[in-house]
Amino acid sequence: MSDRVMEELYQLEMSIPQMMEIARHNKLDFYPMRFEVCPGEIIYTFGAYGMPTRYTHWSFGKSYHRMKTQYDYNLSRIYEMVVNSDPCYAFLLEGNTLIQNKMVAAHVLGHCDFFKNNLYFSHTNPKDIIESMAVAGERFRRYEMVHGQQKVEALIDAVMSIQEHIEPHRLIKENGKNTDQKCGCCSSKKPATPYDDLWDLDKKKQCCQGSGGCQQRKTAKIPEQPEKDLLLFIMKHARELEEWQLDIISTMRDEMLYFWPQMQTKIMNEGWASYWHLRIMREMELTEAESIEFAKMHAGVIMPSRNSINPYYLGLKMFEAIEKRWDQKYGQGAGKEKIFEIREIDNDISFLRNYLTKELVEELDLYLYRKIGHDWKVVEKNWEKVRDHLVNSMTNCGFPVIVVEDGDYEKRGELYLRHIFEEKELDIKYLEKTLVHIQKLWNRPVHLETKIDKKTALFSFDGEKASKKFP
Repeated sequence: MSDRVMEELYQLEMSIPQMMEIARHNKLDFYPMRFEVCPGEIIYTFGAYGMPTRYTHWSFGKSYHRMKTQYDYNLSRIYEMVVNSDPCYAFLLEGNTLIQNKMVAAHVLGHCDFFKNNLYFSHTNPKDIIESMAVAGERFRRYEMVHGQQKVEALIDAVMSIQEHIEPHRLIKENGKNTDQKCGCCSSKKPATPYDDLWDLDKKKQCCQGSGGCQQRKTAKIPEQPEKDLLLFIMKHARELEEWQLDIISTMRDEMLYFWPQMQTKIMNEGWASYWHLRIMREMELTEAESIEFAKMHAGVIMPSRNSINPYYLGLKMFEAIEKRWDQKYGQGAGKEKIFEIREIDNDISFLRNYLTKELVEELDLYLYRKIGHDWKVVEKNWEKVRDHLVNSMTNCGFPVIVVEDGDYEKRGELYLRHIFEEKELDIKYLEKTLVHIQKLWNRPVHLETKIDKKTALFSFDGEKASKKFP
């Protein structure tokens, strides 16, 4: 390592405490920070896996190859990776200039404040996430040694095909709960207090001694109400799944619950981090050359795109507009209080719905476009329609809503799924391939109801052949 690089690392090490002090002075509240400067291969490996410690899978290697190729050809660049953990780990790219790493460190402080204080991250358990993922990865490797890599990888493929179909807002944790399809009075669950059973004596007598009580519950439809958490339903009700398979499904579901808030708050999180790296860097003592380099890098990060939303740009502009509007309406300082409140309680959907105004849509020149013939054309600039389209595209993090309608379809143990159709059709090829994976997990025929050209269609796969019909 050259003397120049050593000197820059030393200056970065000296600068980080200054930036942290500026951040705290501005009321940012973050976990203890751990910064590491890593080679590009390490950063892109972490980016492909989503975490420094995680199970291995061929799809992560595919992601790594794509990202690394883009980096090698200077098509895109990951300047850093930050982990929602306590302490918070930030990995900076080796080869960044000193000013680039300073800006990235300031950006990371904004991210960490968001992780710690936003409501949607409150159940992600950041204290031991890195260790728990490492332990899970080791278990998966043991399963490969015992059951064979091909069998384990096939199971992970199947779970990955539906890993986004969970219920992230489920408030009642399953741990320690009796989730069997039984009536409450017949369960062996321990009462919360020594006197709880006294209140249920009459109910218990009616259920267990009355005509048809428990038997009616046994014959009730499963699930009684449409179930959005497909992975959880399969864990509970799929036949012939072994303990190691259930462990993999449960682990992957838990990991998706950990990543889900990051998908729910992409615009807010990047906008908040951009807002604060800009203000922290302004308070640092920079030379003229450093100020120019910082300005160029910041401009590149928030550069708007003609055909997609840049979350850094949109989030930053929205936070700045909110702060200005509240200051003008309620007095100096009210805007800062408001954006801290938004940072705490909102996600991207509520953020856009409540604060993307007509003035912002026009200022940022947001519009809807689609391909007409051979050309892409702007088809809508009405601010409310643009806002509503953005909000709708982020519902369920952009994934279609699929619910379990019947876990014992036609009394044959078959799985009947229904697509909650919202004027957007499913990708038929993807649908058919996914049904194959679900059937492997369910070990019985599976069916999916959706709409094609506004007509109800039922896709099925029984383990050997696929079919489609219009009931």
